[in-house]
Amino acid sequence: MLDHIEQKICDIIDSKKDEIIDFGTDIFCHAELGYKEVRTSGKFVEKMKKLGLDCETGLAITGVKSYLNEKGTTEGPTLAVIGEMDALPIPNHPNAYNGCAHSCGHHAQLTGVVGAAMALTDPEVKAAMGGNICFMAVPAEEFVDIEYKNQLMKEGKLGYGGGKCELIRIGALDDVDIALGHHTAVGPDFGVYNNTSNGFVNKTVTFTGRAAHAAGYPHEGVDALNAATAAMVNIALQQESFRDEDTVRVHGFISKGGEAVNIIADEVTMQYSVRAKTPEAYKDASMKVDRSLKAAAMATGCGVKIETMAGYMSNVLNPHTEVIQSVLDDIIAEGKYTNQGDVFSGHSTGSDDFGDIASLMPLVHFTTGGVSGTIHGPDLMISDPYLAYVITAKIFALTAYRLMKNGAAAAKENIADYKAPMTKDEYIKFMDSMQTVEVVEPTPLPIVGK
Repeated sequence: MLDHIEQKICDIIDSKKDEIIDFGTDIFCHAELGYKEVRTSGKFVEKMKKLGLDCETGLAITGVKSYLNEKGTTEGPTLAVIGEMDALPIPNHPNAYNGCAHSCGHHAQLTGVVGAAMALTDPEVKAAMGGNICFMAVPAEEFVDIEYKNQLMKEGKLGYGGGKCELIRIGALDDVDIALGHHTAVGPDFGVYNNTSNGFVNKTVTFTGRAAHAAGYPHEGVDALNAATAAMVNIALQQESFRDEDTVRVHGFISKGGEAVNIIADEVTMQYSVRAKTPEAYKDASMKVDRSLKAAAMATGCGVKIETMAGYMSNVLNPHTEVIQSVLDDIIAEGKYTNQGDVFSGHSTGSDDFGDIASLMPLVHFTTGGVSGTIHGPDLMISDPYLAYVITAKIFALTAYRLMKNGAAAAKENIADYKAPMTKDEYIKFMDSMQTVEVVEPTPLPIVGK
């Protein structure tokens, strides 16, 4: 049952529904990749400033923080209400923009945060809450465009590939005590998202060989494409060494496979992700992948460079889901949406950098629908804008209010009961340990007849 303030929150959001939907549609039609979300970030800043909020910009390149109360002026915990900005490289999506598309629903997250801020900045609503709320637009959840991220790291502009990981590294989350996040899902109208997940590391692998005429003098070459092929076979043969309970997933693709059909490839680049349920398991799998790559280089005489980039941590369960569940129950009571899926409480073999947040602090996490098609596919479309954007905003706002009302009592209880598996220092140490570069020099044999 909604109290007076909660009904006001819903009424404000409904009164702004056209503006909220227009914002979501605009972001959907102007997708940008991670650490390139300049337009998206700018649109978020515009909305925050329109609400009278100051913004910290340029965090992890494109990230933004905007506080409900002036930073450092309130007692009690700070809740981060998080929306992601980045998209995926899906050029065949009908709404692709510069080859990118929002096929994971991050535009809906960001729209929900904007809509929630419209309600929570109301003076009466604001005065009814303790602590502080930080509205955040965060970059680069999707672990794609790796060459670009690697270049940023080499230039000293970036430490980690994932946006939330980088925000942790630079201290942008040092003043945050609890986080509220969202994901878009195909199927149920909404649900609690509280599960474990796989963590991972990413690898950029470069095999170097020697070019030669592929038809006339192939024996004079050292084929880097053969080395890559051998590596894929070697990795596949590792599968039986992985324990079922570790839910290991190793997958990748060749991003550069040579120059021409009649030239022995002298350079081939591969991208790989190595995922598993625990850090110990994906470190083990990572080492097995490395030896598979080095064995392929040895067998063909090629050289290999293995650049391992820290990915994301495994997600951690939050023992407190009663606040978010109570909000979903009240959304059901409105009568428009009733299809609540099973609580996402099992184990996901996918990964996202909300797991990194949950390694340090409690994460309250939910899903909404309003989309059709395939997540990460070229057919992912908005089928119900009100559900995708407006209901998402209501759930963000109502959950934030219930966590922070009565002097932030529910947030304080969640924080007190949460057992974070890492401190920030331990997190940084682990992440840095997973950032390695290993080089094996080529060992070609002399060319016969020369």
